[in-house]
Amino acid sequence: MPLLSVNWDPALGIDLGFFTIRYYSLMFVLAFGVGLRLMKKIYIEDQISLEKLDQLFVYTVLATILGARLGHVFFYDWAYFKNHLAEILLPVKFSPFRFTGFAGLASHGAAIGIITALYIYSKNILKKPLLFILDRLGIVVALAGFFIRIGNLMNSEIVGKPTGTNFGFVFQQLGEDFPRHPTQLYEAFGYLLVFVLLWKMYWNTNKKEQQGYLFGLFFATLWSLRFVVEFWKEAQIDERGAWVLNTGQWLSMPLVLTGVYFVFKANQQVKA
Repeated sequence: MPLLSVNWDPALGIDLGFFTIRYYSLMFVLAFGVGLRLMKKIYIEDQISLEKLDQLFVYTVLATILGARLGHVFFYDWAYFKNHLAEILLPVKFSPFRFTGFAGLASHGAAIGIITALYIYSKNILKKPLLFILDRLGIVVALAGFFIRIGNLMNSEIVGKPTGTNFGFVFQQLGEDFPRHPTQLYEAFGYLLVFVLLWKMYWNTNKKEQQGYLFGLFFATLWSLRFVVEFWKEAQIDERGAWVLNTGQWLSMPLVLTGVYFVFKANQQVKA
């Protein structure tokens, strides 16, 4: 096998004999665990009670899972779930009955769910403007994106298109013998760079004082990256494979524009 090609056939998790801890689930745990520790540093810096951080954790976990699940259902797989409504919020399939976990999760849905939950949190608990918490939570959400895409790689899902060369990952769990673009890694390390940029800007510049700037930069960079990487991804819905832009790209464009708007608005407020 050529040196530039990786035979990818990992175990799906850590086998404990009576139970298997799936790497995908483990990546979610890491995302929330590391994110909580980083937000603690931010709350201490901003002199916010850590009791409010505990509540933020609950809001974010529930909003992420529920939003991502509903996003997958309505953006990508409504044709199936409209006939299996009970499976939307249950981690099982009934025909035949088996435990599946929440295998379908969409990041665009998670974004909508988190922003909705943060509006409630900022109004009723934090007692600060919504953009205050969005500026800060966006930093750790970018890092969470890194962990989730590594989980996708471990599941051999959301794969890239064939490279047509010796470069790429051969996803043996899909029964293939040709390399594909490892788009999970493209996104993962792109999100990691976005996190590093935002983290340094929070601590080393005054941008956190420009309400909406960090959130806008987060949206503009992360969803632009997602838009570009989608060109190398296989369509997640076969019927949409012939589209000039795929579902992920159409959903990313308004989020990129939203980010640009908030960056521009924050800069205009400084000039004023």
